[in-house]
Amino acid sequence: MISKLKPKRAKTPAPPGASAKAAPKLGGETMVDLERRRDQLIARVAELQWDLGGLAYEMAIRNEMKVELLVKRAVSLQDADAELSEVERIVRTEETGAAGACPSCTAPHSSGATYCWQCGQPLLAQVSSDAILRR
Repeated sequence: MISKLKPKRAKTPAPPGASAKAAPKLGGETMVDLERRRDQLIARVAELQWDLGGLAYEMAIRNEMKVELLVKRAVSLQDADAELSEVERIVRTEETGAAGACPSCTAPHSSGATYCWQCGQPLLAQVSSDAILRR
């Protein structure tokens, strides 16, 4: 049996700082895209680390350290690593269903939880109705 394949769309990298707020509930296709992006970023971070180390080594053996060039390359690495951390956080949250940790006992909780399943402490701050009206 021959199945029809969807045409592939051109992929553009996610802007730095993009988060799950844009898509509150991630679907299967979005998760596949995030996992693919994570794999690309892992390879990119490894490449940038390798290049930065090699550059520092070459400068050191030639006794010509150019700090501004090293800093420029380190900034690129830092940006890619920050994006990788955010993508990994989103993927991990979707895979585990955890949205945070209890402030009392550090047990993980889902996004809709009101009370901690382990210690029973409230996860949301209690605010009086007077405080809400004053705002």
